[in-house]
Amino acid sequence: MNRSTPAVRWHGHIDQPAELTVQQLRALPSHHARVTFDCRTSWPQHHTFEGPRLWDVLHTTRPRPESATRKARLGHLLTVTGADGHFALLSWAEIDPEFSGQQFLLATSIDGRPLDATGPQLVVPTDSCGARYISAVTAVWVGPLHAWQPAAAATPACVDARNEPAGV
Repeated sequence: MNRSTPAVRWHGHIDQPAELTVQQLRALPSHHARVTFDCRTSWPQHHTFEGPRLWDVLHTTRPRPESATRKARLGHLLTVTGADGHFALLSWAEIDPEFSGQQFLLATSIDGRPLDATGPQLVVPTDSCGARYISAVTAVWVGPLHAWQPAAAATPACVDARNEPAGV
């Protein structure tokens, strides 16, 4: 893979760690979201995003919580980190169809403009505030609450050879 091409690193408690580019994400089933969100520093923004659902992309990595009971899966998290270090912490139940099944996207385009040069954007259509809209996503960590460390989310280098956060 060309190092100048942004890629999302999928790591943590998954069986198939991966690095996926916008072009590879575009090969998955695509969904649209027309959203409005309000940032404190600007007027409300209105955008149309297109890309695969976070849930669908997650399943290409074969997450380990998949075989766990429903209650056990409730203790799992996802952290989505952007190139600027900003990250959002998501609960498994937010995206699992057996719970709320929200339609979070890893957008490959915004308002018809491709995001190949910058990387995908996390889109949380149900959020009225844009704080969990992560631009230029670089990493997604998946795992149980007891294994999560904020440094592991914000700094992908804090991961050992087993794809576990350091110190686990």
